[in-house]
Amino acid sequence: MIPRYTRPEMGRIWSDENRFRTWLAVEVAATEILAEAGMVPKDAARAIRERADFSVGRIHEIEAEVRHDVIAFTTAVAEIVGPQARWFHYGLTSNDVVDTAQALLIQQASALIAQDLRRLAEVLERRAWEFKDTPIVGRTHGIHAEPITFGFKLANWYSETQRNIARFTAAAEDMRVGKFSGAVGIFAHLTPEIEEKICARLGLKAAAVSSQVIQRDRHAQYLATLAVTASMLDKIATEIRHLQRTEVREVEEFFSEKQKGSSAMPHKRNPVTSEQISGLARVVRSNAQAGFENVALWHERDISHSSAERVILPDSTTLADYLLHKTANLIDTMFVYPERMRINLESTRGLIFSGQLLLDLVEHGVSREDAYRVVQGHAMRAWKEGLDFHALILADKEITSRVPRKQIERAFDLARQLKNVDKIFVRVFGKGRGNTETKPTSKSPRVRRGR
Repeated sequence: MIPRYTRPEMGRIWSDENRFRTWLAVEVAATEILAEAGMVPKDAARAIRERADFSVGRIHEIEAEVRHDVIAFTTAVAEIVGPQARWFHYGLTSNDVVDTAQALLIQQASALIAQDLRRLAEVLERRAWEFKDTPIVGRTHGIHAEPITFGFKLANWYSETQRNIARFTAAAEDMRVGKFSGAVGIFAHLTPEIEEKICARLGLKAAAVSSQVIQRDRHAQYLATLAVTASMLDKIATEIRHLQRTEVREVEEFFSEKQKGSSAMPHKRNPVTSEQISGLARVVRSNAQAGFENVALWHERDISHSSAERVILPDSTTLADYLLHKTANLIDTMFVYPERMRINLESTRGLIFSGQLLLDLVEHGVSREDAYRVVQGHAMRAWKEGLDFHALILADKEITSRVPRKQIERAFDLARQLKNVDKIFVRVFGKGRGNTETKPTSKSPRVRRGR
């Protein structure tokens, strides 16, 4: 089920106590608006506000008999309110209360997730600037490609986080709707104006049209947005897992002095947090599929969505909170090995600069096909025989007769490859931003030397 870490606030939101308290808030708001409209006696509305209460245990006790949670709730409240309780739940159907209250619960959960997203963005921004100029080899298909910087990689994750913030903000806002349109949505007992007033009192918008339930495309989009966010966290965790591999060892999860990696192998330092993030992201994605299935209900409503939502909404929001918290801590505390990055960058002995050399030959009149053939020939020989690609190029008169030595040297210039990093950072973070105080040094506990 839910991981051991659950932020107390998120656990409280999805507790039975808070769920029923939120139902009660909806019921009281509805009664007061109906009293203002002259549909419910004002003394009854006042009595309901002052006396309405419940015991979770009593609700469960009644539900075990009647097998209907809302009836159990209204009965338990009526026992406490007394005779005026006949006006409690007046003119409403169960899902006027349940769906509207669920929108409020999701609002509460969304506020926590929004905080988590902002914290992740802050951590990514800070560490991106910390490693803006730290060279690392870029990899495509898992193979060395061309140089980038580690800060550039983090900036990419930051930018995606900003998109997830925008997506999540929109999805959460789309869920901020209530309904009081009755058993099939046609307002047989109340009016659209009454619905709008009740929703406004609760801080919600009224759904423009609903059946017995708020339409589940909203919920599907919300769950899908959580799944997209979880997929980004999975991507970050997967990258760190790759970078922590023994053969790579450019980045490593924080590993405490007392931590153990394996019951059998004392040397192990496993990326367990990243693996947990990747594993639990799958659960969030699978919950989104259930959300899609909930969109298609029979006619004006059936109950097939309800049982699934009792699992997937608390679980997905709780997991999103957990995964964002874990990922922010992962990025904040990870060990980074700039020297190992440099060693790996140089391990192919200049092969990563082949693309620029290809362009230089083309600029000096060689056809692209011939240029590619010449450069690839030297690259494959350097690869197979463990030779220095730079030296092979300088020894080839076909190349040196075409391209000046100075320009060949520039082709192998790392700074030239990374010349646009500053401009990229301006595009991502804006002008005048950045953390100039956290430059990576060997004295930092998270920036380590060694191989």
